[in-house]
Amino acid sequence: MGPQEGREAGPPAARRFTWQEIGLRTKPGDPQRQMWLVVDRRVYDVGRFYRRHPGGARILQGHIGEDATDAFHAFHVDCTLVKKFLNSLMIGELASDEPSSEPSKNKQLTEDFRELRATVKKMGLLKPNTFFFLSLLLHILLLETAAWFTIWYFGTSLLPFTASLILLTVSQVQASWLQHDLGHLSVFQKNKWNRLLHKFVMCHLIGASAKWWNLWHSQHHAKPNCYSKDPDINLHPFVFALGKKLSVELGIKKTKYMPYNHQHKYFFITVPPLLFPTYFQYHNFYLVIKKRFWVELACMLSFYIRFFFICGSLLGLNSLAFYLLLRMLESSWFVWVSQMNHLPMDIDYDKNLDWVSSQLQATCNVHQSLFNDWFTGHLNFQIEHHLFPSMPRHNFWKVAPLVKSLCSKHGIEYQCKPLQTAFADILHSLKDAGELWLDAYLHK
Repeated sequence: MGPQEGREAGPPAARRFTWQEIGLRTKPGDPQRQMWLVVDRRVYDVGRFYRRHPGGARILQGHIGEDATDAFHAFHVDCTLVKKFLNSLMIGELASDEPSSEPSKNKQLTEDFRELRATVKKMGLLKPNTFFFLSLLLHILLLETAAWFTIWYFGTSLLPFTASLILLTVSQVQASWLQHDLGHLSVFQKNKWNRLLHKFVMCHLIGASAKWWNLWHSQHHAKPNCYSKDPDINLHPFVFALGKKLSVELGIKKTKYMPYNHQHKYFFITVPPLLFPTYFQYHNFYLVIKKRFWVELACMLSFYIRFFFICGSLLGLNSLAFYLLLRMLESSWFVWVSQMNHLPMDIDYDKNLDWVSSQLQATCNVHQSLFNDWFTGHLNFQIEHHLFPSMPRHNFWKVAPLVKSLCSKHGIEYQCKPLQTAFADILHSLKDAGELWLDAYLHK
């Protein structure tokens, strides 16, 4: 999409800004710092609004002083409606001789991507096949039903116990992929239905908070693999040394919360099995209580009441063990899949790159197959998903050739690898970062 497309007529005497002025007025650390950002060449002051932003304050804070046009269009399905709310925040426009993005960014790449986004929209690739997603929901419900039926019919001996645990784990993970689709507003054309079903799947079927997920995941998409801005790497440096630059920094500072040179070994017994039953479990309830999301809390509790009522009547005192094993298996599946696309990629401070570059430096793909698509919830197309977060996942394979062409034109590497290689690269990246930390710790 070109820089002028979709613009509405501004005020007759709109103030004109240069990027230099915006940079000076939004300089980090300045006590008089202004909360300005740019969308479609319009300059907005979000200082009075960012704390009330539905996607969370941090996602706006991360774009202060920047051209947030591509992020804005990526996160908002109905941009025209949202812009009506932005009108009261507008303080002017970029001067006519100023580029649409900061001079430091890749102007041609940005323009080409906006043309690609317009093409994607014309091709109808942002329109969902609702039947596809309802079929996913049906198979999730059938798997959960089969899990409980297995124990009820065959008893609680080791074999039916294990079979039931596996069936319920698959159901829970597939529900996680579906709630991810709903959270990105990619299942229904009406946002209201996306949000309603998102709450049902996330709260009633999984036992977690939909609002918690939205606040967390939006930050990840806005600034993936950016230290202090992407919550997915917040365990750095308490558990892991991540990224080449950050690992060396920890070594130079003599920081040693853990023996990071062995992190590729203890990874197996830490984050994969423990993320869901410990940190996520605690953080979900902490946030909904802190934010007073009482309706969300009641919906979450409905999952636990239903789960332990059924589980207790079938397994008795083994219910808690069954639940913990379920969360550990679900967590392991989720972590390996979610990290295979990000952890081996560049992890650093925010470099204020253009949208395409920032997403591609932090993501890679895994080869397509029916199994890989199902097993990963189509997150094997992580590049396409990050460039177009609201695109229904069943269309990723259609836009992939266009994204590859864009990357080829601009000399950007488009990484795509086998599933096994993607898993192995998690360990390789941890090992390399740990060795860099150890070398800096001992010799610098």
